[in-house]
Amino acid sequence: MHGPLFYSKILLFGEYGIIKDSKGLSIPYNFYNGALKIDEQHTVSTFKSNENLKRFALFLKQLQEEKPYLVSFDMDQLNEDVAKGLYFDSSIPQGYGVGSSGALVAAIYDKYAKDKVTVLENLTREKLLTLKAIFSEMEAFFHGKSSGLDPLNSYLSLPILIHSKDHIEPAGIPSQTENGKGAVFLLDSGTSGETAPMVHIFMEKMKQEGFRKMLKNQFVKHTDACVEDFLKGDVKSLFGNIKHLSKVVLDHFKPMIPKEFHTLWKKGIETNAYYLKLCGSGGGGYMLGFTQDLQQAQEVLKDYKLEVVYHF
Repeated sequence: MHGPLFYSKILLFGEYGIIKDSKGLSIPYNFYNGALKIDEQHTVSTFKSNENLKRFALFLKQLQEEKPYLVSFDMDQLNEDVAKGLYFDSSIPQGYGVGSSGALVAAIYDKYAKDKVTVLENLTREKLLTLKAIFSEMEAFFHGKSSGLDPLNSYLSLPILIHSKDHIEPAGIPSQTENGKGAVFLLDSGTSGETAPMVHIFMEKMKQEGFRKMLKNQFVKHTDACVEDFLKGDVKSLFGNIKHLSKVVLDHFKPMIPKEFHTLWKKGIETNAYYLKLCGSGGGGYMLGFTQDLQQAQEVLKDYKLEVVYHF
């Protein structure tokens, strides 16, 4: 058995903000992917993934008992495959903010859900919200709390525009300019990050009135503007807003930025060579970079590993 490929994703804009109803924009990232396979030899390399799926299967059994109206799975088939050596063969780095658990959730739903919501024809808003609700419950196994967007992105393989919690739609994003000077890139921090502790820090901060105000008046405001600029292809305005956003994150989300990157982050804002922002929940993994001059950014960041994901 070899299941279909499910891709990683990048949330270009909206990390943390979408918890508080900011806009968001998520795009599939085909550089990394994963597929369900069976290893009948039960080799050491697939053991960890198989054990994880064993626990996940128990969680899904409980989920369908508690919320039968939401989703049900072919548990017999899933348990049989897990016993045979089912694992998720994935090139998606874990704890890097590019949706490793999302791709796994999408793959399991695709293979084992009964009466699954199909998306090839007639993709309605209702279908999107149903899928998002199902994926949110499924992915809670990995993160404790999930918006369901990562698996949704992986399942659809389409850019998704988030207007608010209850309003999402597939988005057309401007096509890339192959020889454009500007770019969106991933910067590897060299360490993986854990989502749950980062979300916990954020939720604790949300108890402070000052932080809530800042989130609404600055963070969400600039995030929404970035999404609109990006979709319109207004690069000049986009970079103004990204600079503001990068500064707000440096000032108010320091725990989410690995310590050794604080200076690098600041340098980007001061020199305008690039602007960094969180990719996913932060704490490690990748950071997202935006630059109007990729060559200049590569020179300044020559000691780091960059992966270009989009050309302006």
